[in-house]
Amino acid sequence: MFDKIIAYSVHHKFVVGIMVLALIGWGSYSLTQLPIDAVPDVTNNQVQVITNSPNLTAQEIEKFITSPIELSLQNLPGIIELRSISRFGFSLITVVFEDNMGTYLPRELVAQQLKMAEGYVPEDLGTPEMTPITSGLG
Repeated sequence: MFDKIIAYSVHHKFVVGIMVLALIGWGSYSLTQLPIDAVPDVTNNQVQVITNSPNLTAQEIEKFITSPIELSLQNLPGIIELRSISRFGFSLITVVFEDNMGTYLPRELVAQQLKMAEGYVPEDLGTPEMTPITSGLG
């Protein structure tokens, strides 16, 4: 079969040339129609909660701030991952949501839960706040 294709190509060079030009034209047209983003945003859908309390050690931050906030956030719908960092005077909680939830619904859900979680955090130790909307490209 390949012998017949090669023999046809050798004897009909003009037809093969026209087909090659047609493929180049079709490929060039298809290339101009592709919706290519130069820098796609591949970051996941996440909301971060920060609490500053400069007088507490990392263990106290974990006990009095991070754990109560995590407990109030863990039952939100659409959560993929919940992770936290407790350092000297600083607590950072990152809540990763499913991509199909959009940007504003997860922030609204977290804001509602933060209002309830503020009751579990002593007033003089700090106030949990959400970070602004950002992405990996921001």
